[in-house]
Amino acid sequence: MSVRRSSVQQLLQSQELEREVVVKGWVRTRRGNKYVQFIALNDGSTIHNIQVVADAEKFPEETLKDVATGACLSVRGQLVASQGKGQAVEIQAIEIEVLGTADPEEYPLQKKGHSLEFLREIAHLRPRTNTFGAVLRVRHALAFAVHQYFNDHGFYYVHTPVITGSDAEGAGQMFRVTTLPPEHPPRTADGSVDYKEDFFGKQTNLTVSGQLEAEVAAMALGKVYTFGPTFRAENSNTARHLAEFWMIEPEVAFNDLQDNMDLAEDFLKSLVRQALEKCADDLQFLNDQYDKELLNRLRFVIDNDFQRLTYTEAVEILKVAKQKFEFPVDWGTDLQSEHERYLVEKHFKKPVILTDYPKDIKAFYMKLNDDDHTVRAMDVLFPGIGEIIGGSQREESLEKLRTRMEQMHVEEHELWWYLELRKFGTAPHAGFGLGFERLVLFVTGMANIRDVIPFPRFPKNAEF
Repeated sequence: MSVRRSSVQQLLQSQELEREVVVKGWVRTRRGNKYVQFIALNDGSTIHNIQVVADAEKFPEETLKDVATGACLSVRGQLVASQGKGQAVEIQAIEIEVLGTADPEEYPLQKKGHSLEFLREIAHLRPRTNTFGAVLRVRHALAFAVHQYFNDHGFYYVHTPVITGSDAEGAGQMFRVTTLPPEHPPRTADGSVDYKEDFFGKQTNLTVSGQLEAEVAAMALGKVYTFGPTFRAENSNTARHLAEFWMIEPEVAFNDLQDNMDLAEDFLKSLVRQALEKCADDLQFLNDQYDKELLNRLRFVIDNDFQRLTYTEAVEILKVAKQKFEFPVDWGTDLQSEHERYLVEKHFKKPVILTDYPKDIKAFYMKLNDDDHTVRAMDVLFPGIGEIIGGSQREESLEKLRTRMEQMHVEEHELWWYLELRKFGTAPHAGFGLGFERLVLFVTGMANIRDVIPFPRFPKNAEF
């Protein structure tokens, strides 16, 4: 009977030695002398390689000539206790088959340091590096933990549209979806593009948020969440922005702002805890290679209760801060990342949730407070990153929502269905949005958001 393939992770953890095994993967390094060759093999299941020992008598150089960095191998051999340091087991090769060659003159991932900027140019190969293998395994673990958390807490997963006829944020920075010919689109009598002739009979865009549709589901199912791609045509080249990213958006009927804060804190702590538990080796590598404070910062989040205070209280703290800020702070202005990080890292030394922001700097759907100046908004602030979650209690009053939409120039006819939620059995409800890439950025300690998504989309770049 043929031996079934084992993963590198399974073999490295195996206590059952002196048995025949089969492993397949990519060569990280090959070294040795005229008597013996040592091949480090990795299949992506773990950051660690398994060492394959090839006796020169069985495997002369002409047999191993294609076994170079980047080549793909199938190895059959004996799993034995390792004679060298650094690993508990190794494979004494019986048979080595080259499944795919990699010319050392052309293969770009030779054993040397590569900049993250260079690796972005070869995004089709960078998952084979230790860094991106680790990042992608952490990303997987976090995505799985998101679904597990919500499932365990009675939420229903709702798939909201990617193509939408409305702008949920009122920001206008959206990618247009059209089938009209760009050279000669049909036009109306006044010369403007006639979108009635388009596929959907109206102007449509890629979504910036699934929140409004999630509210629809929450008004029937009670507790729901979305987790899907979102798009923003913001011409920003910062280390914190992408044009295509993934958003997690829970929405809960009958929750108020306090409930929303409790959910956000418990959710974030659960995700970080899962990452520490499931990705210990990958996080240790990222801690050692990129950010010596990473593991401390992750424990900092789960070991501390989040500090809660109002935007107004935060502004007062920032005004008397000893630190000099690049951007001035006044009541009514949006806080910058430097202000948010000061509150978290210097003043409170714990994660912070700010609430009750001025209504003029927040979205139309947020519930107005009795003072008529602030809304029941909340932002969760983390060390090293600033805002990681934005949310609010939603406005359930039809009259007040209409007034806010008029004040903020949001067209009623585009969101007639959203207004009808307030007309037929309205209820208090709340929710928030968590940018998944920002979470992965925080958990991995990477410096640029383009390095935590497999194929980043940003201005002037849609390669791969």
